[in-house]
Amino acid sequence: MTRPVFTRRALIRGAGAAAVAVAAAASLAACSPDPAPSTTPRSSVPPTDRDRRILLAYFSRAGENYWNGGRRTLDTGNTEVLADLIRDRIDCDVFRIEAAEPYSDRYDDTVRRNVEEQNSDARPRIAGDLPDLAEYDTVLLGSPIWNVQPPMIMATFAEAVDLSDKSLRPFVSYAVSGLGNTDSFYRDLRTGARVGDGLAVRGEDVRDGGTGSDVDRWLSAAGLS
Repeated sequence: MTRPVFTRRALIRGAGAAAVAVAAAASLAACSPDPAPSTTPRSSVPPTDRDRRILLAYFSRAGENYWNGGRRTLDTGNTEVLADLIRDRIDCDVFRIEAAEPYSDRYDDTVRRNVEEQNSDARPRIAGDLPDLAEYDTVLLGSPIWNVQPPMIMATFAEAVDLSDKSLRPFVSYAVSGLGNTDSFYRDLRTGARVGDGLAVRGEDVRDGGTGSDVDRWLSAAGLS
């Protein structure tokens, strides 16, 4: 069963909330029975983007991949490498999207299946339980680009979870088309998410040292780092 991997962030927050509650109780005990009303107005400071809880969810495929006009077998998919670069830079929980019917390790077989799924507007099933997004404000959603758009399994995920009023920022690895139709793909699903600027990294370049700078700029522009 596939489940989110939770970071220390949630534990730290829980401990912090308990400490605040204890301190508040002690403070109330020390107060006089009839304290004078305060004339100092309270200020309400909204949380910054850095304070928001983030879920990084991604789909990635290893095996035979397109590579500079030819083919190359990858032990780790390009999108997973990109997802790891992101998770190393921010405090987030991670959920890997797995197909209930795994895609072939062979490139041409995967291309044929993807074309069929796109043409039929399919929703490939996802293995395991999906995460509850109630506690998250921002969702970083990663995938490869197949035939100019994310694979249809990404539509399965986006429609199955509650993205209402979430900040959704896609990131993709691609061969020739950059972000392709990623923006319209997620907007057309009408999930209620606020779709922000995406990050696109060429698959052949994702393991290069310069990719980290692209990730840093994207996260900074989104207010997440």
